[in-house]
Amino acid sequence: MSYKTQYFPQQLDHFTFHPNSYKIFNQKYLINNHYWQHGAPIFVYTGNEGDIEWFAANTGFLLDIAPKFRALLVFIEHRFYGESMPFGKDSYNSAETLGYLNSQQALADYAVLIRSLKQNLSSEASPVVVFGGSYGGMLAAWFRLKYPHTAIGALASSAPILHFDDITPRSNFYDAVSQDFKDASLNCFEVIKGSWAELEALSAQKGGLVELSRTFRTCKDLHSMSSAWDWLWSAFTYTAMVNYPMKANFLKPLPAYPVKQMCNIIDGFPPGASKLSRVFAAASLYYNYSRTEKCFNLENEPDAHGVRGWDWQACTEMVMPMTCSNESMFPPSGFDYKDFVQQCMKRYGVLPRPHWITTEFGGKKIEHVLKRFGSNIIFSNGMQDPWSRGGVLKNISSSIVGLVTKKGAHHIDFRSSTKDDPNWLIEQRRVEIKIIQGWIDEYYTDIRER
Repeated sequence: MSYKTQYFPQQLDHFTFHPNSYKIFNQKYLINNHYWQHGAPIFVYTGNEGDIEWFAANTGFLLDIAPKFRALLVFIEHRFYGESMPFGKDSYNSAETLGYLNSQQALADYAVLIRSLKQNLSSEASPVVVFGGSYGGMLAAWFRLKYPHTAIGALASSAPILHFDDITPRSNFYDAVSQDFKDASLNCFEVIKGSWAELEALSAQKGGLVELSRTFRTCKDLHSMSSAWDWLWSAFTYTAMVNYPMKANFLKPLPAYPVKQMCNIIDGFPPGASKLSRVFAAASLYYNYSRTEKCFNLENEPDAHGVRGWDWQACTEMVMPMTCSNESMFPPSGFDYKDFVQQCMKRYGVLPRPHWITTEFGGKKIEHVLKRFGSNIIFSNGMQDPWSRGGVLKNISSSIVGLVTKKGAHHIDFRSSTKDDPNWLIEQRRVEIKIIQGWIDEYYTDIRER
């Protein structure tokens, strides 16, 4: 079932009253009113880093539950992503324009758009529930905290709101990726762990990059070992994130349980095969499961989902330091903050603000703060998702709930239901629906009693 595309005249800057603040840009949103009845709930997806159609296509859960709730569905595109470019083609030109790209402006965008939409529909009494996955899940949770008068509740899936200011260990993310592969096959884990040294050794030889280009079936000769390094690194990391128990096409087309499939490829090689040939074959599952690629473009890969603006956000407010421990299948590494600052200054001419997110939204001792202050938030996490280690993994109060599944992956609960869904996923969604129904029932009860 399709969504209708709309555009909202959004204000550039919600927080100052300079003349430039009133500049208007067209913010894209998708809407589906097929099941909606006047006065019924409005379910809003708080768009994250990428084209909004991408998230709508991978959030079938809302379409699945819309009939039950008679809900209006709205997917709002995040400013500076997709078509929602405040300065058109010049939006990424400099820090002068990119300075308007941050989470606080995005949240205000959503609040203004929702208010206007309800007025235009003459349905200002309709309760709003916000939904988001990953960064969008962070935004959904923060929206409920910042705009409780606009949204009665939030479902934040795979939202790593504790990945800041050393609230959780810096090595958590890559330790979790590594554990996923180790759980699938210890040999697979050891082969990947040993492949990095083999990659370095080959590239250091005379003619090594030519041989590397041949091994990796590149469309053009490699100019740097780092391209192959990053290509492998991304394949293993993203596959761990989307280790779904069913076929899916979120980041790439992949089979069910792709981590296990990768390890089957590695373990299936004959004795004596190089580690590099094994990990290349495994990574090819991620990049070429559809078997349509004749060669691989390791350098200057196109931005298929429009996520380019995230580099700016990571250099300004979304400072999430990551390291690799000795237990990881990736080479041990630390986080050099001075080097990070230099890179951001060189690229954008701005200094990161590593403590801003926890200053603006909180995070430290979150269980004590939200227990007294917040309400009506579901934090759902699957422990196979490496981002889960930076999420809320336990109940904070009776209405701020941590739903944790042992085998879940990156916002798997948002995917469309299928005949292959395991029982634990069916149960997770059932609980989410029950909680959301409770919020809505309570809201309508309060309205009637006024």
